[in-house]
Amino acid sequence: MVRLYGIKNCDTIKKARKWLSDHRVEYTFCDVRIDGIDATAIEHWIAQAGWEKVLNRSGTTWRKLPEDVRETTQANNVVALLLDHPAMIKRPVLDVNGTIHIGFKPDLYETIFH
Repeated sequence: MVRLYGIKNCDTIKKARKWLSDHRVEYTFCDVRIDGIDATAIEHWIAQAGWEKVLNRSGTTWRKLPEDVRETTQANNVVALLLDHPAMIKRPVLDVNGTIHIGFKPDLYETIFH
């Protein structure tokens, strides 16, 4: 089973979805803003990739957080932060039968699916 997590209007998500469709990879898309996400999924992603990789520090949502929140974000509180602000999840999160890949690079997807 292949699941792609992200936000529908994100340019990187659009590229990943196009790549998957062009290569006839069947997948389910989950918009973390509309469909939501639970702590168990985020914890699974962090266990595989590390919280620093799951957290998107380059986006607008991160930059708009109060400085004290940004400075105190760490492994023990990042799940709650991502639940409150799903736009701060690095996109896309690709789950292929439980194995997590974060970010989109065509050569990575080529390796995964071929």
